[in-house]
Amino acid sequence: MLAAAPASRVLRFDSFELDIRAGELRKAGVKLRLQGQPIQVLAALLNSAGELVTLEQLRAQVWTPDTFVDFDHNLHNAIARIREVLGDSAETPRYIETLPRRGYRYIGPVAGFQTLQPAAETGHHASQPLTLVAAPKRKRILVLILGALVLGALFTLGLVASTTWRYLHAKAAVLPIHSIAVLPLDNLSGDPSEEFFADGMTDQLITDLAKVGSLRVISRTSVMRYKGTKKALPAIARELNVDAIVEGSVIRSGPRVRVTAQLIRASTDQHLWAETYDRDLGDILMLQGEVADAIAQQVRAQLTPNQHSQLRLAHVVNPAAYDDYLRGRLYFTNEFTNPDSLGKAQRYFEDAIQKDSNFALAYAGLADTYVFLAYAGALQKDLAYRSAKDALAKALQLDDSIGETHDTLGALSSFFEWDWETADREFSRAIALAPSYSCAHEDRAIFLALVGRRAEALAEIAKIQQLDYGSSAAYSESLAYYHLRDYPRLIDSSRRALLFDPKDWFQHYTLGVGYEATGKLQEAIAEYQKAIATSSGSPGPTVALAHAYAAVGKKAEAEKILRDLESNSKTTASPYTMATIYAGLGENDKALESLEKARSEKSFQTLSLKADLLLDTLRPDPRFQSLLRRMSLN
Repeated sequence: MLAAAPASRVLRFDSFELDIRAGELRKAGVKLRLQGQPIQVLAALLNSAGELVTLEQLRAQVWTPDTFVDFDHNLHNAIARIREVLGDSAETPRYIETLPRRGYRYIGPVAGFQTLQPAAETGHHASQPLTLVAAPKRKRILVLILGALVLGALFTLGLVASTTWRYLHAKAAVLPIHSIAVLPLDNLSGDPSEEFFADGMTDQLITDLAKVGSLRVISRTSVMRYKGTKKALPAIARELNVDAIVEGSVIRSGPRVRVTAQLIRASTDQHLWAETYDRDLGDILMLQGEVADAIAQQVRAQLTPNQHSQLRLAHVVNPAAYDDYLRGRLYFTNEFTNPDSLGKAQRYFEDAIQKDSNFALAYAGLADTYVFLAYAGALQKDLAYRSAKDALAKALQLDDSIGETHDTLGALSSFFEWDWETADREFSRAIALAPSYSCAHEDRAIFLALVGRRAEALAEIAKIQQLDYGSSAAYSESLAYYHLRDYPRLIDSSRRALLFDPKDWFQHYTLGVGYEATGKLQEAIAEYQKAIATSSGSPGPTVALAHAYAAVGKKAEAEKILRDLESNSKTTASPYTMATIYAGLGENDKALESLEKARSEKSFQTLSLKADLLLDTLRPDPRFQSLLRRMSLN
């Protein structure tokens, strides 16, 4: 059996140092990305520098009997990971030599290899260990004789400690894993222009894992903030509230791509599984499904037959089209409120479709950009609706199992068509296909709040809070609470959202609404003023400011603001905005006439009819109640 690792805290070799107790490998003081079993394998090889360490010895020391993994695959991947970090090569090794079917040997320089010998070998007290340079081979007999004197005394204690450790380890090994986070995959190409590919692969792996119903998968927006971080995995896991972490790397060369992934139990930093996948780029979708399926099996997630087939169902894709798709998805995901970024995303999705007309995901992505371009006011609503419907029809024809497609159909049905029954069905279908797809939960929460299904909306918000810690989730929460008229929660969510972006005018506006509705009028005025300063001319915060001025008795100032808006906005403002202005001026007939026009146009703003404080003076009017009934919102 392989001897136990030396008692030293740090093993130094070449320009590296391995801190055994901390489980860290450093180079020039900088911590390198190596954890879990690869660290243990490296320690075992260093401990027997220059000598063969057999496969059986490595299995006995590193892979305990209660670890349910494929030993050959995991050892191969641990060695591959060590070589990646050390900059080594299997073909021309500098550090790790492979002895086929026998084992491995550390062959690198050991001149600086230092160990702290146990106190019993030296006569020193344990609190004052003596540092020695490792003995050359001709002196090893003396070391062995001295060590033998110690082994007899320590055998019984060591046996008890080993048994206890294995018992605790076995208990940890069977603890269930219910939640997981995929950290950004490392780009090992050495080319910064390839970062988009590594980020896109991360995104797609999260999307595939989101299909596993029994597993909570943290959203992309929450994990991307850890890109390039040196923070310890247990700390990241605590912040994200997950049981396990997936990390890995991606590199492509010519027509091939290699993805290495490893699964680590967060609480113990225990390496549970690792695998390397080497595929043609055209098989990239199948590769992603294989990785997600393997992870699901390792965490013993309960996969339905349909979920299993979804992960394994994939088509060959044109590699250039896939590149365009990833670039488009990143532009869309990173800046979904920016019309310029949305325009770039649209062009990339269109290029992907031109290169591969059977690429369903590209059609789904294109439909998303049309919807959000309409939300941003950069594309006429009817044109966006028709274009998105056409793209979704093609996506469904090619593959009706994509959760994103049904989520977008739900958005079209609710926010464009006001078809609440179809919207409910499509959002539910999206979540059934991808239970951890946070965007579907966000859209459904807003929809449920809009139609007044409060308990269900709050349940969806609770789910969002488990999946997404980013600004997108904060926006959805605030909008849902706004439609529910739940002002204490609206204040809290808006405050949280402003931590992400202090210049987000919408969150300043909703925070102002929360303050005004709870009687904190001076605070509301301050927030409305901040919204005006950062909104690039949106009239909504200005009308809200006039409303708050009137509430604190500044009626003359309020009327001046509204009259100025009225004269300046008659030809440019939407009918809904004009309705809020007229309501503030007490001109109810004009306000209701404008609201009728807004309803006939099915403008997005009209969906705020039930919640908007600016229209509260109109609510007793039967004509207003008739509007709500015709929109099925009462």
